[in-house]
Amino acid sequence: MSKPIKVVAVTGSTFRPSRTLVLTQAIVAELGQHLPIQSHLIELGDIARAVGGALSRKELPETVEHELRAIESADLLVVAAPVYRGTYPGQFKHLFDLIDQNALIDTPVLLAATGGSERHALVLDHQLRPLFSFFQSLTLPIGVYASESDFDNYQISSEALKARIRLAAERAAPLFAGNAAELLKIA
Repeated sequence: MSKPIKVVAVTGSTFRPSRTLVLTQAIVAELGQHLPIQSHLIELGDIARAVGGALSRKELPETVEHELRAIESADLLVVAAPVYRGTYPGQFKHLFDLIDQNALIDTPVLLAATGGSERHALVLDHQLRPLFSFFQSLTLPIGVYASESDFDNYQISSEALKARIRLAAERAAPLFAGNAAELLKIA
């Protein structure tokens, strides 16, 4: 049996209930159908006050430092952000401002976002992809965008969205198949 892949999922919503959280959980669950994973979910809402009050990493409580280390040591990141006014929230960006700039080099990142309408779908390519390009991460070619109409009562109701989630997970799986040991980070 192979060593599980450490999947760290970051959801950038600060509210509950959250479509972004639902999308993140669905992506992680689908990845688990294709890969042996050990997942860890980081909800920005749980750490937003501490993150927002810190000008540097030294000012963070140990609980938040633990979450930053989890992001930095992930074998695969799933990063999902809600879209506000055309981009991800400032608190979400500040969380990644606290990540070591060399920690995510070559880390595969599956990008996801939620927004009120399809008009915000380009956030994946115009905001999220450049952010992780700075980190020299390997952003996966297929991201997942969901609009409000893809959900009913905070449950995924769109078959097209379910298919996009499946496709993203199926396309991520070959990165780890057969050579998982080579891609796993040594912690």
